[in-house]
Amino acid sequence: MKRIDKHPILQVPEIAEITFYFEGMELRAKRGEMISSALFANDIHTFGLHPKDGSPQGIFCANGQCAQCLVIADGLPVKSCMVAVREGMKVHKLVNLPKLPEVDGENLESSEIEELSTDLLIIGAGPAGLGAAIEAAAAGLEVLIVDDKNVLGGKLVLQTHAFFGSVDNCYAGTRGIDIASILSEEVVEYSNIRIMTDTMAVGVYSDSKIGILEKGVYKIVKPKTLLVAAGAREKALTFPGCDLPGVYGAGAFQTLLNRDLVRPSEKLFIVGGGNVGLIAGYHALQVGIAVVGLVEGMSEVSAYWVHADKLKRLGVPIYTSTTVVSANGKDSVESVTVAEVDSNWKKIPGTYRTYPCDTLLIAVGLSSINEIHVMAKKFGIDSYVAGDAEEIAEASAAMFSGRVAGRKIAQKHGKDAQVPSEWEGMISVLKAKPGHEGFLVEIATGASVFPVIRCLETIPCNPCVAVCPKGAITIQGDNEILARPEFSGECVACGKCLTACPGLAITLVDYRTSGPGMARVTLPFEMPVNFKVGDDVMAVEHAGKNLTRARVINIISKKLNDKYKSRDSSVLIVLEVERDLATQVAGIRIQEETVSRPIDTVMSEDAGDDVVVCRCERVTEGQILNLIRSGVNDMNQLKAMLKVGMGACGGKTCGPLIESIFEREGVAKGEVTYFTERPLVAEVPMGVFAGVKDGDINDE
Repeated sequence: MKRIDKHPILQVPEIAEITFYFEGMELRAKRGEMISSALFANDIHTFGLHPKDGSPQGIFCANGQCAQCLVIADGLPVKSCMVAVREGMKVHKLVNLPKLPEVDGENLESSEIEELSTDLLIIGAGPAGLGAAIEAAAAGLEVLIVDDKNVLGGKLVLQTHAFFGSVDNCYAGTRGIDIASILSEEVVEYSNIRIMTDTMAVGVYSDSKIGILEKGVYKIVKPKTLLVAAGAREKALTFPGCDLPGVYGAGAFQTLLNRDLVRPSEKLFIVGGGNVGLIAGYHALQVGIAVVGLVEGMSEVSAYWVHADKLKRLGVPIYTSTTVVSANGKDSVESVTVAEVDSNWKKIPGTYRTYPCDTLLIAVGLSSINEIHVMAKKFGIDSYVAGDAEEIAEASAAMFSGRVAGRKIAQKHGKDAQVPSEWEGMISVLKAKPGHEGFLVEIATGASVFPVIRCLETIPCNPCVAVCPKGAITIQGDNEILARPEFSGECVACGKCLTACPGLAITLVDYRTSGPGMARVTLPFEMPVNFKVGDDVMAVEHAGKNLTRARVINIISKKLNDKYKSRDSSVLIVLEVERDLATQVAGIRIQEETVSRPIDTVMSEDAGDDVVVCRCERVTEGQILNLIRSGVNDMNQLKAMLKVGMGACGGKTCGPLIESIFEREGVAKGEVTYFTERPLVAEVPMGVFAGVKDGDINDE
């Protein structure tokens, strides 16, 4: 079994096991987990064979946005990432479309469609949706929240790292999983908030009503106002082998890892140097998964530098101006080939390298999920967007965006709900890109004990200031969080700033207690502690360069008193090092360099025309190019001729990729006709519109 039974951050709950069957094999699963997670836990990564060409299929988004994880469960085709496994369930690979089950029409029971009304319907229970619900309900509105997951929190429930931002306004220094608990507990305190989980908004109608599917039962909602806070979906990327099992989104990886506590990989590689990719790599290391490397096509990562430095210190190489060439393997990923690119994004001959791995994570950006909002505005519904559905940004910005939207909506309903003047400014600050002024690390001269603060960017963040008992860490400037923290004054070596820093960018240097020429360095550590007091470890500087072997003097568990903390204590490691190196020590390398060595076999030729663009219908780039070069600039015509965009994902995955092909071919965006929007944003069994429950497949 590929289950995680110990984690440095997460508590591993005891959940009853059940029996299910895959291709006749008796397997064990955790009650309530998704079919896809249960299969991964049993080391099964190929869920089917595409009916068109027999290609192996696995997960890609793990968020219900695509259809690559389809299986046959108790006779019905379902998205395995969205349907819970149940006792005795019989799961089969999708090879050919199944024969439709016979239905006894005479005994088929239907019912009236329930119609609900509410002041505010919120789609999405992530940080933006929950923040908006709290503010709107506090002002007196009746609020209905719908979310397609079975727990509240959105992507927060996948985030084990601490968040940046303001301590007072958006829980900076607190882990995402704990912020989800804080917001969820606040929401359920309001009697005028109704919560519907396992519920998907499926369409908008011209009479200003919204169709929803709650646990297989279709209902209609008539809201006075709509707020779409559905978040974002991951962007896809095309290259040879991009459709192999083992190539999937970083968000899907975090879902398996941090939500379902399943170990989906032994050795992975990451494409994309944004925060999502870097954080996914960090999460992998927390459970002992080797991270072979990360490539970013730009000349520097777009993520916070502290996230990149955390990976480098742990032993993960980051290759900039480098792109993926291919994922290699027959039935699943066995290796990845990468190459350096020039300023025109052309691959440079002689720079191709191949690395063994079993998983390739794609983290090349996000796109807003706002289809419901677009439809609602078309039909004259009073509709708003917040969070990533409005603009891709950090979760702290999404929370504020939701709170502002909640109050503005309450105002429109005649409620007394003023938006504080500083809130709009705070959103701008939280969305601000970090400043890259080339800061140097300032060292407290003359002090015998002091923190070394390695904020090399202006990230909106202030937890270290908030927790210092002596007020010795301050942020100067016009904005209380958008500047670098500075130390001056007395340090009592409490270590609170070390555990509060989301970037793990602070260490504590102490010259007082070691022998001649030596010093002690205390640093935060969120990885499995596979060493003991007295052992030697490799101490590294902030960007991962080896400095010296250092002796472990102490392993400290700092007690945490906040009831929302996901664990009871935070770990600090005390090292003894040469005095002259003490201020340079920033971390401990845990991954050996041999993990990241390329192999001799190198692929050097691209095969672009055979790359699959439309996963649902297995349409290649070459097929699309032939039609574009013949004069086709209407994506609906491509759909009619090739079936692109006709699959279960509704063109959400292939649509942007086809747009990029037009762009590469020199076709101006204004000359391209996009897919005609579907009346429903998700596939829905026809029977539910007549009040027939969507089978028993989703029932426990």
